[in-house]
Amino acid sequence: MAEDDMLAKAAPPEEKDEYTKDGTVDFRGNPAKRNATGTWKACPFILGNECCERLAYYGMSSNLVIYFKTQLNQTSAVAAKNNSNWGGTCYLTPLLGAFLADAYLGRYKTIASFSIIYVIGMTLLTMSASVPGMKPTCVSKDDCHANGGQTAATFIALYLIALGTGGIKPCVSSYGADQFDDDDEVEKKHKASFFNWFYFSINVGALIASSVLVWIQDNVGWGWGFGVPAVAMAIAVLSFFSGTRLYRNQKPGGSPVTRIIQVVVASVRKYKVKVPADKSLLYETADAESSIQGSRKLDHTNEFRLVFKPKKLYL
Repeated sequence: MAEDDMLAKAAPPEEKDEYTKDGTVDFRGNPAKRNATGTWKACPFILGNECCERLAYYGMSSNLVIYFKTQLNQTSAVAAKNNSNWGGTCYLTPLLGAFLADAYLGRYKTIASFSIIYVIGMTLLTMSASVPGMKPTCVSKDDCHANGGQTAATFIALYLIALGTGGIKPCVSSYGADQFDDDDEVEKKHKASFFNWFYFSINVGALIASSVLVWIQDNVGWGWGFGVPAVAMAIAVLSFFSGTRLYRNQKPGGSPVTRIIQVVVASVRKYKVKVPADKSLLYETADAESSIQGSRKLDHTNEFRLVFKPKKLYL
């Protein structure tokens, strides 16, 4: 008996304990090893990316109306309209980024590629405010005039930034969640702590941007005011790429629009089929993972039953 116990202790851990159970893979596409990837080892790089990106975004956007008025010589109405149009675009582009990440690219490639676009936009914006010939011609600090080319350079830079933030904003928080395996109770508890640190990082970046960077723009110059956020964004990209070997990645699962349509069609075709009370009688794959690559299996639930099998309602 003692010999059997010694052999059991010497035996290597089972494969299911060595690898994550949620289908994540490492940067080479192999099943992610639990001890070598993810958890808090990978999170500092993601949190650093988010903090610097928010610092860059708020540092550039907080004073944008004033920049339009004093540097591009726009009226208050035009400046406010342009700022609103740009801000609205920043909240629309995440729909594109989220779709590409879930359907085709995966979160890592989406964040990486759109972060590079973001840095290009920030660099161009800095150049448009500091490089002779690209920056507006100023008689005094608040009396500047920009020609068509200079104005175009500014707005091309801004909309590159809007596109860049669209690939980062919807992916970073969920990518951080991917670093924790929900099938492991310890990691599942740590995921909640990650989100606390995640929002702390956002607020730190926003605080520095809304105070220090705004002061720099008002008192030092727009070149420095946009240059510091550009450097912060470059640091964010370097921070993100530095953790590549440590990340756990979910495989993209194809277009969600296709699956939604499949569900609606199946619901209509099987409208009269009686759902068994025992969920074990429902069709399901035997594997631990979903049959949809990159997706997780969902437990059966009676929620939304009313949507597909209407009942009489009494008001």
